[in-house]
Amino acid sequence: MLKEIVKTTLLNCSLEDSDILKYKNQVQDIHHVLPQYDLTGWMDTPLNDQSSLLNQIDQVASEIRACADVLVVVGVGGSFLGARAIQEALKPYFGLAEDGIEVVYAGLNMSGAYIKELLAYLDKKQVYVNVISKSGGTMEPALAFRVMRQYMEQRYGEKAAERIIVTTDAEKGILKGIADKANYRQFVIPNDVGGRYSVLTPVGLLPVAVAGVEIRALMAGATHAAQELADSDLANNDAYKYAVMRHMLYEQGYKIELLASFEPGLNKFHEWWKQLFGESEGKEQKGLYPSTVNFSTDLHAIGQFIQEGSPIMFETLLHFHEIEGDLQVPFDARDEDGLNYLSHRTFNEINAISKQGTALAHAEGGVPVIQLELPKLDEYHLGYLIYFFMKACAMSACLLGVNPFDQPGVEAYKRKMLELLKENKNEFTVI
Repeated sequence: MLKEIVKTTLLNCSLEDSDILKYKNQVQDIHHVLPQYDLTGWMDTPLNDQSSLLNQIDQVASEIRACADVLVVVGVGGSFLGARAIQEALKPYFGLAEDGIEVVYAGLNMSGAYIKELLAYLDKKQVYVNVISKSGGTMEPALAFRVMRQYMEQRYGEKAAERIIVTTDAEKGILKGIADKANYRQFVIPNDVGGRYSVLTPVGLLPVAVAGVEIRALMAGATHAAQELADSDLANNDAYKYAVMRHMLYEQGYKIELLASFEPGLNKFHEWWKQLFGESEGKEQKGLYPSTVNFSTDLHAIGQFIQEGSPIMFETLLHFHEIEGDLQVPFDARDEDGLNYLSHRTFNEINAISKQGTALAHAEGGVPVIQLELPKLDEYHLGYLIYFFMKACAMSACLLGVNPFDQPGVEAYKRKMLELLKENKNEFTVI
């Protein structure tokens, strides 16, 4: 079995291995307590036999690819961020994956312009819809599904039910009731898995399978991670080391963790990471603020602040050594730009050197840098990394003394919004 899929190193950091290992007993205690929390089914999901479920997902995904040009995924938060992260990280920058079709998203906002343009875009395409919600009561996807359901019924009549796939709770909820009554096909969101930890369930697997991602390779990477990261010994568990490193920097007064990478396809993966850590840790006036940048683009935007601004952040630098696809810098006899000295190099090589230079510059500027390095950006290693971050996040939140799996602040905004909508049925005030 491969070892050290995620290599964790430190630059310009006051953290020493001996200091990190002082948390050994605390980490071990948390490790044994974690399974006692609600919503921890994701920890064992990759270790369970998934063959029947993956076959079902592949069958439905093949049907969608054969019968549609576009899959509309309706969801918000954990119901879409993971799928979109995987899709964007692994699909071609331009066009579609060889074995996939276009996957677009609705229900992630309440913009009338967005949903209106989406409907116009779909008019000349064949469409399937996958609505994802454990309860069906979250406002954004509920409104979007109301629109999409009517749209599908107007276009396809009685056959609309064949083109709507529901991913929801096995037994209860508004969406479950709708799906049963309309006889929509259903995939189950496990009762013991919360939204932001659900990407390795049908929540994430169906949309990415439609997009052309090899879900078995994705799950194989996650299985590898689940096996290795089941070790309670901090010295042998890099996910726990990462959790302890960021906790120690928080204790030293750093307020912001900046996840950085050098591949633009990882932008949506950043968004998934941001929800995972922000919603898991930001409670009881505690927690690091999770922010993200994509280099080298953001070196020309926020790079100045990182290098010389307020010393409130540390950087977690995510790097894949091998990226599918590359291009060598061409030789030009005119050499008017003076760049022929780079003509023996590829763009990915230059990007990697830029990563090294950036990390060194930021470290020398006083910014602590945690480097997370993986061999290759593909399904297997992305599956490993997803599980790595989820396991690290659970440990990190517990080190703070907060529940990693609830989100009381999100529920508060929902309550206030519903109060305002019900109080002001015919008019409202924009503050």
